[in-house]
Amino acid sequence: MRAVAALVAAMAGAVRLPEVARAAAEGARTALGGSFAALSVWERERGRLRVLVNTGRLVAGEEEFPADESYAVRDFPEIALASPHEPRAWVERADGPRRGAALRRQGRGCCVAAPVVLADRAWGELYVARDAGAAVFTPDEAEFAAVLASVTATGLAQYERLERVRRLAFTDPLTGLGNRRAVDERLAEAVAAHRSGGEPLVLVVCDVNGLKKVNDTYGHAAGDRLLERFGRLLSLCAAAFPGALAARLGGDEFALVVTGHPDTEVEAAVDGLCRGAAGLALGEGVACGIAGTGEGVGPPPTARRLFRLADAAQYRAKATHAPGPVVAGRGAEGRAALRMADAPAVYAPGEPERRRFRGRE
Repeated sequence: MRAVAALVAAMAGAVRLPEVARAAAEGARTALGGSFAALSVWERERGRLRVLVNTGRLVAGEEEFPADESYAVRDFPEIALASPHEPRAWVERADGPRRGAALRRQGRGCCVAAPVVLADRAWGELYVARDAGAAVFTPDEAEFAAVLASVTATGLAQYERLERVRRLAFTDPLTGLGNRRAVDERLAEAVAAHRSGGEPLVLVVCDVNGLKKVNDTYGHAAGDRLLERFGRLLSLCAAAFPGALAARLGGDEFALVVTGHPDTEVEAAVDGLCRGAAGLALGEGVACGIAGTGEGVGPPPTARRLFRLADAAQYRAKATHAPGPVVAGRGAEGRAALRMADAPAVYAPGEPERRRFRGRE
């Protein structure tokens, strides 16, 4: 019972799938007295069991979080045919016909494998092994492994429910990009990283031109298609910067948060984004403003000031019909954006978070 409770607690405390998988595998390894454990997921479209995590004593060629370690599920019909009502675990030995060669090669004497059944469907496999010379798993231990696999399934179901809630909380439903909440959280983390370690940070704010005209002329469905198409362009732009966040702030406004790359790299990518947006069948292109920690914008910025700088630069890009982005602090328009961002703000009634610049409609 203590082992089961420890496994449940470890999975409940994990946030990302690799951490959840590791907690499950390590909990099962400890509970069963194994030297090694793994958790694999059944990728049905590829007909394979893909290893999510290996824990315990690893041998040559094994990695804790392997990039692409997998096995054909046809070799393990117990997984594919696992009963959702009574999943059974089975034991294999190093002198056995199926996994014996692999066990001997890895210096292991036996293993127990249990199907993980989630929502009445086989999800994957929980696998625990012992070194050569150790006691072979007993039928009672195999039954316990099946219990641990059921506990693992419960933990995975809880993780998936929470993950759906997280996605809804941080995702724009129209474009599938992040939303304003996701940007606020990522920006706060990025500003803290910049202040502590000097990591470069760039914020891009974009405004899709002509959305109202599209809505009035062709209907809101056409306007939604314009937003979706620009969202895809922004997502492709973000893909050039690992870890970047592309988001829709609301209405016709989008944002891109990039860390670890200089302003000039981001500016070049956003320049391409502007050209791509100009070629969309609907709309009138996009206005983009950039604010980064590498520009002469004063002291290390707060998230709020970085937003004000990028928003002001975006306004200057829209006002001047700039074909590319305006960078806060650079050039005549960038310096104008800097002055605008630092001018007293006017807030619309009921919208304390939305800055309205003097003279902006």
